[in-house]
Amino acid sequence: MPKNKELKVLLHGLNFSPEEIGIGKYSGEMVEFLLQNGVSCCVVTTPPYYPHWKIRNGYSGFRYQTEKRTPLPPTTNTAPAEPKTCLAPDVVKSEPLAVVRCPVWVPKQVNGMKRILHLASFGISSCPVVLWKAITFRPRVIMTVEPGAFCMPATLLAARLTGAKAWLHIQDFEVDAAFELGILKQPLLKKLVLAIEAFLMRRFDRVSSISGNMVQKAIEKGVPASSMRLFPNWVDCDVMRPLTNSKSLRSQFGLPPDKCIALYSGNLGAKQGISVILEAAKMARNHPNLFFVICGHGAVYEMTAGEATDLPNVRMLPVQPIEAFNDLMNCADIHLLPQRADTADLVMPSKLTGMLATGRPVVACADRNTRVAKVVSHRGIVVPPGQVEPFFQAISLLAEDSDLRKRLGDRAREYAVKYMGKRAILEQFVRDLSCSENISSHSDLESEMETEKPIVDERILKIENSHLQPTGPKVPKKTTAPRNL
Repeated sequence: MPKNKELKVLLHGLNFSPEEIGIGKYSGEMVEFLLQNGVSCCVVTTPPYYPHWKIRNGYSGFRYQTEKRTPLPPTTNTAPAEPKTCLAPDVVKSEPLAVVRCPVWVPKQVNGMKRILHLASFGISSCPVVLWKAITFRPRVIMTVEPGAFCMPATLLAARLTGAKAWLHIQDFEVDAAFELGILKQPLLKKLVLAIEAFLMRRFDRVSSISGNMVQKAIEKGVPASSMRLFPNWVDCDVMRPLTNSKSLRSQFGLPPDKCIALYSGNLGAKQGISVILEAAKMARNHPNLFFVICGHGAVYEMTAGEATDLPNVRMLPVQPIEAFNDLMNCADIHLLPQRADTADLVMPSKLTGMLATGRPVVACADRNTRVAKVVSHRGIVVPPGQVEPFFQAISLLAEDSDLRKRLGDRAREYAVKYMGKRAILEQFVRDLSCSENISSHSDLESEMETEKPIVDERILKIENSHLQPTGPKVPKKTTAPRNL
């Protein structure tokens, strides 16, 4: 990319701030950081609707709306100076942010066909806008985020028409996940859709993803390795941090002050496999000190809330505002990260960053060769997806051993600060945006992550290896999440 022009970025994607969780949160924080660092931005997106699948008050799903925002001043920090970016020295201060929100159909109940229509509605309504903005804004980079495969053609066309670089950022492989979860099932359709997706992905100048395994999967789909970048999700470790006054914090949310709380906070969808938490809660009825909290909303919320009604050791909480999120996360003694096996490396849960940053151990459902397992290992306990017995055993072990919770939680916090810090990750992204040479290497970073000395505990090893021997029951089919996202 030439260095003698102002760096401008046009973002084309479904989710954006003020959505406070998921992709909208990360896209919003990314754009804000770019603005603070002199990069002019324009966003073509939807009205906020996630995770409730309901358009927020003050927005419309039937008309175009344009917002103008003044970027916040850069946050001050006392960290050592980072290497200088490749931004040209004459880059001017960024202009106010223009956000164009396009019409989108948001179904009340989500299933496979309705989700396709939802994605297609935005793909169609946003196409003329992204083309017009590409011509008038003249960005150097046009970026789109997957999920949102219907955005890829318009993003590529806009980039080719204006000479901009096209960048695809993969937060999850939604097409693969749809077939793995049974949302879409026809074999011929799968072959056709995956072929189209791979064809489009190979046309982007840059493709990035949030974990090394997902980067490798994109390469397996035919994306040249030289075009790939590792662009992991991040956490602001000054905002998300351990707090010590957990009892007073719990009173804010109506939670018991003297119990060991196992918390899940995030989207309630098919990919999350939330039912394993409810099954574990049933097994914990004879453990009066253990209490489960499920915070969030999504496609399986009604089913989850209905089952939780009969469980006195489970509390359901609504999605919390961002200013209360760190307080909520610090109410936990243990963080829970359920996940279905059939989505293994198709997604890298963004909620994991906040869990680690608050210095609590994590119990994660993941196969041992996945990126989730590698991150959680020695910072929590990894159990096979969908198996209730080891999931419950891991929670019980941590509930009974406060010293083990402390050791694993300290390691979790250290990992978040060292490898998931917001400033370092986004400054590297700016360098990748503004430099033509291949700077970031996912293999170098991830190999460095594996050099830490492990915490060895025979009790953990026994639980984590339980899948190699006969195990307890898997999640009953009657509680399995319905086939929607």
